[in-house]
Amino acid sequence: MATRFTRGNSSSTVSPTLLDGLRRAMVPQDEAPWRDDRLLRSLASARLVLIGEASHGTHEFYDIRAQLTRRLIEEHGFHGVVIEGDWPDAWHVNRYVQGRSDDTDAGQALGGFRRFPTWMWRNTVVREFVEWLRAHNDALPMPRRCGFYGMDLYSMHASISEVLAYLERTDAAAAARARARYSCFEHFGQDPQAYGYAASFGGRLHCEDEVIQQLRDLSVRLNEVRGTGVERDEAFYAQQNARLVQNAEEYYRTMFSGRVSSWNLRDRHMVETLQALEKHLAGTLGAPPKLVVWAHNSHLGDASATEMGDSGEWNVGQLARERWPGETVLVGFSTHRGTVTAAAEWDAPGERRHVRVGLPGSFEDVFHQVGEPRFWLPLREDRSLAQLLSQRRLQRAIGVIYAPHTERMSHYFHTHLPSQFDVMIHLDETRALQPLEPHTAWQAGEEPPETYPSGF
Repeated sequence: MATRFTRGNSSSTVSPTLLDGLRRAMVPQDEAPWRDDRLLRSLASARLVLIGEASHGTHEFYDIRAQLTRRLIEEHGFHGVVIEGDWPDAWHVNRYVQGRSDDTDAGQALGGFRRFPTWMWRNTVVREFVEWLRAHNDALPMPRRCGFYGMDLYSMHASISEVLAYLERTDAAAAARARARYSCFEHFGQDPQAYGYAASFGGRLHCEDEVIQQLRDLSVRLNEVRGTGVERDEAFYAQQNARLVQNAEEYYRTMFSGRVSSWNLRDRHMVETLQALEKHLAGTLGAPPKLVVWAHNSHLGDASATEMGDSGEWNVGQLARERWPGETVLVGFSTHRGTVTAAAEWDAPGERRHVRVGLPGSFEDVFHQVGEPRFWLPLREDRSLAQLLSQRRLQRAIGVIYAPHTERMSHYFHTHLPSQFDVMIHLDETRALQPLEPHTAWQAGEEPPETYPSGF
């Protein structure tokens, strides 16, 4: 007889064959999954390990990811951590962990992450990891130190400022040319969406030619820098800021036109950043680097296996598999219930909110019915799982906003799990990530709801 799980007026019937098969294939975990050597071996042979998160505000996702990354760095020589964060803010942290900044601690080094959602990188788990990475690097010679980098593209104006600051230190004439090129953005203030809205009307209102030329100039400058030390790192940093400005200009210019998916442009930029980092670090190491990437499941799980792919969107995970075939491992997380740090709306404070139980028939619901509080599935290693999980099911994705009363529409999409990830880690109950500066709403927490509307 099939297992029946009931919540309110909704129910989920799950085949005993599916549940029995999952129980045979799963690897149960204690309170420290990163100590599982089999799990670590499944990651360590790759050059690119992409470790996701089913929300931007769950403590266990961040903690397990950080602990796995520590082992990959310590025991398997990984050379860099790349986050779904802005390039200038992450580079500030990179200088700290490399021993090149005046910051006194990790909290100060993370000070650049002030754009909403601040808790995404300014939280207790990331602070502890950054402090550990600084101590780890202090015992190593400079070329072998592990870096900390960002790959997102929302820092257009900050990156313009960083390009100008670099050129003002190194070449006053080049700085004047760059300032003249970037001045075309001044008509639109500090809001890049205002630029995008105006540019979408056509005509010669956009800055495309200027940002392309500026990137070319800085690429030539980087090629002329000799050596592999701080000077070359700073030239690379400036070049990547110029690349970000170019890609962000296209991103905002197409945001309102509907001609190109802004999601695709953003994730393409992230992969371009990974490629640029690979080339730069290989020049220092004399061999291709091994990198760990931290981002949301929706960026790192192969989009071609999901509804995203059905609508023509791609993501980092899909592009990484194509760019580094056989050398990429995609790791996803899921949870059934608990609490999460998320906002009620954009730019609102982060709150400690209750996560409702997984929708009937979703992967979260199925994994809950397995009956094991923590386990992982070797989706790539165990070919029987592909047959067992051949049916597309709903999967939850909570970003920086959580809308429980429209959860089906706001947070679920269909996916074919064995094609989406190589490893799936399930934690039946999780708790909210703690921000470094928790808002009073976070400290108070959300009152547990007596009931949620069912049948969404």
